[in-house]
Parts: sequence; structure tokens; C-alpha cells
Amino acid sequence: MIKIAVMGYGTIGSGVVKVIETNQESIQKKTGEGIEVKYILDVRDFEGDPIQSKVVHDYQVIAKDPEVDIVVETMGGVEPAYTFVKAMLLAGKSVTTSNKALVAVYGADLTAAAKEHNVNFMFEASVGGGIPIIRALNSCLTADRIEEITGIVNGTTNYMLTKMSEDGCEFDEVLKEAQDKGYAEKDPTADIEGQDAGRKIAILTSLIAGQQVDYEDVHTEGITHISATDIQYAKQMGRAVKLLASCVQAGDTYTVMVAPFLLPNEHPLYSVNGVFNAVFVRGNMLGDAMFYGSGAGSLPTASAVAADVIELAKHIGRHIELEWKPQKLELADYKQQSMRFFVRAAQEKEEIEQAFGSVDYVETPAHKKGKEIGFITREMKEAEYEEKAAKLSSIIQMIRFR
Repeated sequence: MIKIAVMGYGTIGSGVVKVIETNQESIQKKTGEGIEVKYILDVRDFEGDPIQSKVVHDYQVIAKDPEVDIVVETMGGVEPAYTFVKAMLLAGKSVTTSNKALVAVYGADLTAAAKEHNVNFMFEASVGGGIPIIRALNSCLTADRIEEITGIVNGTTNYMLTKMSEDGCEFDEVLKEAQDKGYAEKDPTADIEGQDAGRKIAILTSLIAGQQVDYEDVHTEGITHISATDIQYAKQMGRAVKLLASCVQAGDTYTVMVAPFLLPNEHPLYSVNGVFNAVFVRGNMLGDAMFYGSGAGSLPTASAVAADVIELAKHIGRHIELEWKPQKLELADYKQQSMRFFVRAAQEKEEIEQAFGSVDYVETPAHKKGKEIGFITREMKEAEYEEKAAKLSSIIQMIRFR
């Protein structure tokens, strides 16, 4: 019997315990022996709960117990998670985590510690919830040179943009509904400002580059400025507004950013709606592929963590090689990436054409009322767009084309 510990018995941690208990028979077939939760680390006691006897309050109890081979971290946040996880690795225990904040900051350090002590550090659930994107990059796609990863990796914002499109609602109204349904936190800043997606694309870029990508270096925009009028224009163009986390090869490095984009209906990510997530991958040999599934929630995320537990159980005493060097990767300037831009402006056509030259106009009821003009630029670098946009005094909105 393989004994494990779970640090943090919240939504995800309790889900992991449920997955392991519910699927014990199938897990035993995959690992060759059963998995038993010996400890649960939490500040609470859970009186009357069946797991009460397993609860401990000191992480050192777990670190010092030689019977525990695998530790699950689902506490969230950087500290004390980092201290606890590092202690487990140094004690010769493998760790899996769903904690994107921890992985984004200390992924390289914890990977190195795992290698040094012949154990493993896994983090499948830190990026796409139940989507097995990290395992795919580390195993199935290792023969490819990854040229692009673009994903919808935040279920909260995808739900909100979908509702705005379906119901014609404004941002504030949809945010309140998302909070009422439990899809958005009381403080939704990390989601709606793109910070959550920024951490996730930093992790994915670190893995394909083999060295550290600091999420602070990722140009990040959220969806707070997206309005019902923007959605109306998008529909008129046969497109959808999606918050994309994108990593595109640029020579020896990558252009990495998070921002709203207008996707055409032929793009694989166009039809990813609601709380679902998806990650589009382009490899130089594979071509295009997409990974799709539930990006959040207790059981989908717990399922990904439990899958890591099974993988760790199969490799007790053997380190799985993962290249993630601590040396920082200098990212390409996102302003040198070329694309088209959709712009709304309260300007005359003559002024627009003086600034941008030939453009394609987009008509909606707002356009026809003479309040504003919507137009699409020719393809240009973002730096060039900014120079031209500075010549106009009344730009209302800009959304990038994909």
C-alpha cells in the first residue's frame, strides 16, 4: 500500500481524496498496489468528518514519516506552500501540486530539488485544470519543436465573455452573475485582469523553452474594458472575443502575451465556450492539435492531480527527467509581432485614413447612428499601430485580430 499525504483540504484537496477513494479499484490496477491517504494537513480539525483522524497541523509530521512516499499540495499561494513542498522533496518524497502561483515562481527550483533527491515534482493541474496539456508536452510532444501554444486557460473569463455574447449583457452585470454562481471569486482581479492566465502561459513557455519564464515579463491585459458594443461588432465580423494566453516562437525565444483577441469562426478555439478551457498547440512535425476539457472545478482539477499521484506511484525511486533550467529566458518584444487590429473611434473617415491608410470599415447600429466608426487595419507590427493610433484623438477601443 502506497501512503500519501494531502496538504490543504479545501475544494481541490477534498476532491483528490474523493477521486482516490472512489476509484481505488481502477487505481490499484494501474499502480499494482493501493493508495492510502495517511495524513491531511490543514489548520482546521474537521470534527465529525471521516477524515478527522488523519488531520495533522504540522507539516514536519509528514516530512519525517518514512512511510509517506507522495505528497499532494493543494493549499494555494506561494507561501507557506513553497516551504512545505521544498521540505517534502528534500525529505525524499515526490510531490504533485495544482498551485499555479507556486509553479510559476518556483517551478525550476522545485524541479531541481526533485532531481537532486531522486524524486519527482509534478504539476499537471496547475495550468488547464483537467486538461492533460503538461503531460502531453513532456512526453507525447517531446520530439517536436513547439512553434506556438495559444490557450483559453481561465474558465471565469471565458464564461463571462460567452454570456456577454449570448445575452448581450455588459461586463459588470456578467461579473456579478459569475460571482453568484461561484465561477468568479469575491475578488476576481487575478482572473479578469489576466494575471491567472499570465502565470499559466509562463509555465507552459518555461516547459517548451526549458528555462525560466517570469510571469511578470508577460504582457498581460484583461477583459475589464470589453463591452457589449465590442461583442456586437465581433458578431458583425463573424468573430468571437476570447481572452487568449499565447506563446509564439520568435527566433531563439518566444513572444508571450495575454490579451483579448477576435477569433474567426474557423479557428479551433472559436467554439470553446462557458467554463471550458482549451489549449491549441502547433509543432513543427505534429502540425496543429488541440486539448479541450473542464478547466476548473473540484473534481476535474482533482482528477488531474490524482493522475499525477498515479504517475508518481509508478516511478517511486526513479526520477522522471524534466528540463527546466533556472536561467531566465528573455522574451521577444510583443510590440514587434505583426497582426491586424480592430479599432473603434469617434473620428471622421478622412482622419482615420490619414492615420492608417486603407482600412476596412465595420458597420453596426452604433456605427450607423454616427456616434463612432469601427474599422480593421492592415497587418502591421504593434509598435507601428501605436504610432498611427497616436495620430487619432478619440480611439474608444482596440482589439487584436487572430
